[in-house]
Amino acid sequence: MGNAAASDASLLQVETRGAVLMVGLNRPAKRNALNDGIILALQDCFSNLPDEIGAVVIHGIGDHFSSGLDLSELSERDATEGLVHSQMWHRVFDRVQYCRVPVIAALKGAVIGGGLELACAAHIRVAEPSAYFALPEGQRGIFVGGGGSVRLPRLIGVPRMIDMMLTGRVYSATEGAAYGFSQYLTEDGGALPKALELAERVAANAPLTNFAVLQALPMIAEANPQTGLLMESLMATVAQSDKEAKKRIRAFLDRKTAKVKPT
Repeated sequence: MGNAAASDASLLQVETRGAVLMVGLNRPAKRNALNDGIILALQDCFSNLPDEIGAVVIHGIGDHFSSGLDLSELSERDATEGLVHSQMWHRVFDRVQYCRVPVIAALKGAVIGGGLELACAAHIRVAEPSAYFALPEGQRGIFVGGGGSVRLPRLIGVPRMIDMMLTGRVYSATEGAAYGFSQYLTEDGGALPKALELAERVAANAPLTNFAVLQALPMIAEANPQTGLLMESLMATVAQSDKEAKKRIRAFLDRKTAKVKPT
């Protein structure tokens, strides 16, 4: 663990609940603005997940998920330092996206700029009505630097992101659920409990299936169709040959697990 990450460990509130690691962004007085300390603390956290952890929930302490990049850190940077800084964010958010376990983001209040970029790196996003989504970089004279131009268009489309950056448009939680910012919309105060419920559910999946969904599925979706189909066949073969898969299939055939029904 590096000294920078170690000295800023208090910027995350980390708690273990069974097989779920709860990771709270802990700068409530700053609306959880992301400074170097909190980014490095995230890097350390996601680089050292305990073996028993099966899912992670990222959330914000206080009333907001994250208001994005702490602009006070930008004022003295030259172009080279800016490039290095952006690539540092990329490395850390890649740790989230390519985490060995599913990552679920519980969203409320501000989910803007770098905060939205962090949320995009998670695999499932759960929002409550207070959440709102924006990319104010266009009005600040800057550009997204935390992977947003790669991840967000895959969720909402390029034209919608262009509109957000050019006009400063803000999307509500209801709009966000309809347009792909989040997959779930809860009642007031419901995002964190719902995220924890989902995390407990996915942590109970066979680890190899979770691995396939997190690591192989996105690559298959981006591949040309024939490459994708071959990768799918290979992944399916590996998954179904796993001892855990055989045990679960036998339990289903023996009527020990419930059939899929609408909820």
